[in-house]
Amino acid sequence: MARLAPFAVALALAVPAASYALASPAPEQGGSATVAARAEQARTRAATGLDDPAKKEIAMQLVSSAENSSLDWKDQYRYIEDIGDGRGYTAGIIGFCSGTGDMLELVERYARTTPGNVLAPYLPALRKVNGTDSHEGLGSAFEDAWRTAAEDPAFQQAQNDERDRVYFDPAVAQGKQDGVGTLGQFIYYDAIVMHGPGNGGTSFGGIRARALREAQPPAQGGDETAWLNAFLDARVWAMKQEEAHSDTSRVDTAQRVFLDAGNLELDPPLEWKVYGDSYRIG
Repeated sequence: MARLAPFAVALALAVPAASYALASPAPEQGGSATVAARAEQARTRAATGLDDPAKKEIAMQLVSSAENSSLDWKDQYRYIEDIGDGRGYTAGIIGFCSGTGDMLELVERYARTTPGNVLAPYLPALRKVNGTDSHEGLGSAFEDAWRTAAEDPAFQQAQNDERDRVYFDPAVAQGKQDGVGTLGQFIYYDAIVMHGPGNGGTSFGGIRARALREAQPPAQGGDETAWLNAFLDARVWAMKQEEAHSDTSRVDTAQRVFLDAGNLELDPPLEWKVYGDSYRIG
């Protein structure tokens, strides 16, 4: 899973965590009674959504199908490998990467809650390789330690908490601000998981900015389906900027399928394909 381009990571990590806040919607355009009514309706619809526990479970299964070719996302606490995307190790339920800082922040959290854990001795090495694809000081011993830690409920909780802090909660919050329903919030979440927070051209903020050139979100009076199609178009463009993400099936044969069916609340049953593999929920 992509976060930030390796050569931009060091700069990005120097920014305080608060700067991860996503772009706020632009002021409402037009100002007509119809536009205002549509915007208010959109905000009301998005009052609940992907953060409903049942829908969050669906979101995790959808992401796992794309990242791990499995709906069993809880089995991914122990997952770790280098997928050759220039970001070092990719691991855990959301693809924390040793080269982009989020793996380091996860292990630091785990060290705070569980001092002396099996991953704590690797913190100096994780700090050293941050921003690179290097395995120096890590290697197979670190991989084994990760799998051992994954059996610890405290490490599982740390993964859950970091997923929510950096990816899930900001994506859902932005979706609600934009007035999109559960599907739209998931589309945002999947984008921020792969592309990372921030406002770079291929980050979540950059994707959203590109979409704003073509459409307006519901909170600004736009049509929800038109807005989400514009966002997905921008997402596909961003994916194609990097060879490791050039397969866009997680959009084309999954998210776009739900959108074309008018399933804006992401209600099961759901059927989709990723990388040619078929999945079903419900």
